[in-house]
Amino acid sequence: MNGGKEWLMIAVIALVTAALRFLPFAVFSGSRKTPAIVQKLGRLLPYAAMGMLVVYCLKDVSFASLAGFLPSLIASVLVVVLHLWKRNTLISIVCGTVCYMLLVQTVF
Repeated sequence: MNGGKEWLMIAVIALVTAALRFLPFAVFSGSRKTPAIVQKLGRLLPYAAMGMLVVYCLKDVSFASLAGFLPSLIASVLVVVLHLWKRNTLISIVCGTVCYMLLVQTVF
């Protein structure tokens, strides 16, 4: 691509992304009440996304050997325990990921 077209493409992508981020604030601002379906989706979608991430992360686990499933099992248990203890999704996910990578790279 030419240098000018690349910058134009980046600018268009940035504008569309910004518009999508700010659109809900423009639509649901002021005295207008947020529709019930949007409130319900706001409550349910985080759980659906987390469930989908769990399925995606564990879909290739192999039970043929300990090294195939034990790191995933240990990291998953750590994520659940940390989340029940601290109630902080970011801490749970980061610590589980670090635990899994350490186990895979050094132990198994």
